[in-house]
Amino acid sequence: MALTYAEYLKIDTLLALQEPKSTPPEHDEHLFIVIHQVYELWFKQLLHEFEKIKANFSDGDLYGALATFKRCRTVMKTLVSQLDILETMTPMSFTSFRDRLETASGFQSIQFRELEFVLGFKRADTLRYYGSIPGARETLARRLAERSIYDHFYDFLETRGVTVPASLREKDVTTPTEPDLEVQAGLLALYTAQPEVSILLELMTDFDEGLQEWRYRHVKLVERTIGNKHGTGGSPGIEFLKKSLFLAVFPDLWAIRHKL
Repeated sequence: MALTYAEYLKIDTLLALQEPKSTPPEHDEHLFIVIHQVYELWFKQLLHEFEKIKANFSDGDLYGALATFKRCRTVMKTLVSQLDILETMTPMSFTSFRDRLETASGFQSIQFRELEFVLGFKRADTLRYYGSIPGARETLARRLAERSIYDHFYDFLETRGVTVPASLREKDVTTPTEPDLEVQAGLLALYTAQPEVSILLELMTDFDEGLQEWRYRHVKLVERTIGNKHGTGGSPGIEFLKKSLFLAVFPDLWAIRHKL
């Protein structure tokens, strides 16, 4: 029997995954579920793409990294634009089914926390929020102990003649990325001497800007919808989200903007 579109994509399974908890179903709960399921699919795709970029960086493969970072940047723009759809749901619409979420919260997204760790925004203290989710702490602990995209970026910089300080090469990989003056000097030299590399650096900056934009839009969406209430399931809510606003995952690229 020939493979069909529906079988290949598991369409029947996919369309059966939206199960509103409100009785009778509140109209906007379906949208809420679909949007967040789609976000998780995009998070999965980004994690998949960044594994390739890690290999590209360590292999010194500029053009492989260029192509994949372009894709990641486009996915990030899509994540931002999807918030426009979610903002069509009013605070009253959300309130009509919010209690049905019980202990569930977007704060519990394991994949988003994985994405942060992969990008180098590592916070070991966040693992304490995942004790009630089977396998979550183990997954996040593994990501925490892996070299980040930026650690692999150091590999790439060295293939391009940039001296990366030993302190960065030997640092504890469970700690967040920190800016470094020597790396910044090397990046400035690449902008001047290797314009093909500057295209990659701009794509990385574009992605970083998109992530910061997503964080800002997400914070304003939450603030607009629930104000200063605690998040569902006792999650920290708006104040926790605000702490990560405008934090760059590629800080050296931002530190040199005024010198370009």
